[in-house]
Amino acid sequence: MWVRSQPMVSPFPDGFLWGAATSAYQTEGALDADGRGPSVWDSFARRPGAIEGGGDASIATDSYRRWRDDVELVGELGLTAYRFSTAWSRVVPDGRGAINSAALDHYERVVDALLEKGVEPVLTLNHWDMPEALLDEGGWLGRGSVDAFTHYATAVAERLGDRVPWWITQCEPWIVQLLGYQLGIHAPGFADVASSVRAGHHILLAHGAGYDAIRGLTKGRIGCGPNLLPCVPASDSEEDRLAALGSDGFVNRWYLDPLFLGRYPDDMRAHWERVAGPLDFIRDGDLAQIGGRMDFLGLNFYSRRVMRAAEPGPGRPFPWQVVRAPEESRLTDEGTEIVPGALTELLVRLKTDYPEVPILITENGLVSNETPEHDGRVHDVRRIRFLRAHVQAMADAVAQGVNLAGYLHWSLLDNFEWALGYRPRFGLVYVDYPTQTRIPKDSARHYAALIAANGDLDAVPEEGGEAAEADASGVFG
Repeated sequence: MWVRSQPMVSPFPDGFLWGAATSAYQTEGALDADGRGPSVWDSFARRPGAIEGGGDASIATDSYRRWRDDVELVGELGLTAYRFSTAWSRVVPDGRGAINSAALDHYERVVDALLEKGVEPVLTLNHWDMPEALLDEGGWLGRGSVDAFTHYATAVAERLGDRVPWWITQCEPWIVQLLGYQLGIHAPGFADVASSVRAGHHILLAHGAGYDAIRGLTKGRIGCGPNLLPCVPASDSEEDRLAALGSDGFVNRWYLDPLFLGRYPDDMRAHWERVAGPLDFIRDGDLAQIGGRMDFLGLNFYSRRVMRAAEPGPGRPFPWQVVRAPEESRLTDEGTEIVPGALTELLVRLKTDYPEVPILITENGLVSNETPEHDGRVHDVRRIRFLRAHVQAMADAVAQGVNLAGYLHWSLLDNFEWALGYRPRFGLVYVDYPTQTRIPKDSARHYAALIAANGDLDAVPEEGGEAAEADASGVFG
């Protein structure tokens, strides 16, 4: 239906991975099953007002029990890779000590089922569900968190290291540091600027220690999965240019430089020292432990930041602020600017500025809240257009020599979107939460056709009828 009968000339290499992503806490539910211990998100979700709509992840998409259904969806869509996370609080319920073999049995079944379908598992070790027991040392504020993570990572790799070809140690360190420890709007709900930079350092240190611990247990590639946001000035002024540079240090270089170069950037270190005081938690040897342990970069990309110079003050520790996207910008249903060209620029910049390793886009997607219509289908034309625009952006980067290994769309399923609850819908597959019925959206079918064509947009016509015509007139997000 979608693919023309003509020779395909794909801009992507043979073996390019096309997949989708989920995380354990956002999908599994079954919080009391098989000896799972409480995570920091369990207690955070019980705080009044912490989760929009008052929901929690006790059911989510019920994927701990319905995992076979989800693997079937992966196969039906022709995905060649599937990213998921093992739940830290399932594998080590008390944070330290005893390993829960029932949890590892479960993830072993998932991995084996994926492999039977010819799908490459991409396994994330920490997608934010730290065991609550580790809060006795402040979670990531305590240096013991590094040893606890290494203990957990080792247990998972001892069981699955022979079958998993892609390992992500840490998902989005900046988000954990910013929302969990600086602003307090994610678990564990701490709100202290000085503490946040300490937590972020320990997350990076855990990446390095975890890499070393599992390197001998798998032949797979091991990397980290930061979310990166290109930072652009709001005007041509020198002040705004410096604001964008500073924001880039805060969001991007504070993580990329230690991961790739074994050092923190001097300009951002000066900002942190002014705000947080001496960074004496960075010990001798730490940066050597972090640096150079990247077999690939897992890149989460959603948008960019438009920056303006601003005086520091209450609620603004640094001399910059994010401003609204330009009037003409296309936005998602969550108000996020859609800028596929920024992905091309980011990929080329990574190739230029850092030691070259394969890049795997481990998250990219949008909130588009369409629901089933009279025909029972979900006609999410905007997600189709978003997907096609970002495939083109990747093709442009590949043409410029970027070593791109694959693309994993966020997300396979609509799911529990952290503090935003169940309102935002990111999925290729619609989930009716009361019944847990899964309905592949039009975007899922279109993505399947793109996968069959290895990303050749010319071979896959963009079909969408009246909805597509409306979108072409400017209604995008």
